[in-house]
Amino acid sequence: MEGRLRILAKIVLLALASSFVYCYDPSPLQDYCVAVDDIHGVFVNGKFCKDPKRVTANDFYTSGLNVPGNTSTGPGSTITAVTVERMPGLNTLGVGIARIDMAPGGQVPPHTHPRASEILLVIKGKLFVGFVSSNEYNYTLFTKVLYPGDVFVSPKGLIQFHANIGKTNAVVIAAAGSQEPGRIVIGDAVFGSNPLIDPNLLAKAFALKLNKVKYLQAVFSSQDDLRDYP
Repeated sequence: MEGRLRILAKIVLLALASSFVYCYDPSPLQDYCVAVDDIHGVFVNGKFCKDPKRVTANDFYTSGLNVPGNTSTGPGSTITAVTVERMPGLNTLGVGIARIDMAPGGQVPPHTHPRASEILLVIKGKLFVGFVSSNEYNYTLFTKVLYPGDVFVSPKGLIQFHANIGKTNAVVIAAAGSQEPGRIVIGDAVFGSNPLIDPNLLAKAFALKLNKVKYLQAVFSSQDDLRDYP
């Protein structure tokens, strides 16, 4: 009897260990949860679910990704994302899509998506793309030059970048494994945080002179007045 109990206990422990290893966002227990601003619905993923009897095909549809974005400002790129607000049926489905437009010389600066991997399909232009592995893999840089029809994927959470190195505008379709992949632009987060990180700390961390750090904070920060540090 004791032997059987030991075996049963081992099986239970293995099952628990397996569930911990493979646990992730729970799969939805309904076919869909079309997002709606209704406080009387079921609340899933930060949105209330529309009554399934009122759901239509239009809840799973949107258009407009054929329209070029404005690339005349910032880093010479713009991202047109399909969000839950734009497509309510996207809620709980775990996927996302966006159009990226880049002017010649434009780029999507180094950034990470903390909640999803991202795959790119080049529709037009010539791109230089890449990502950097974590310290466990020696910060290895993986890069590729992409042409129309080429596809490139960047793993979840790793620093990545996209740059238009061609002479014409570039168009890219980006898909992510989350409806809300998140985006952390490295320069904005480090030098434009709110409130600002102590520039003395950043000067030491990045081996920069203090006045250079303050300059970068002035460039990246949206604040009018930079904070004074001792």
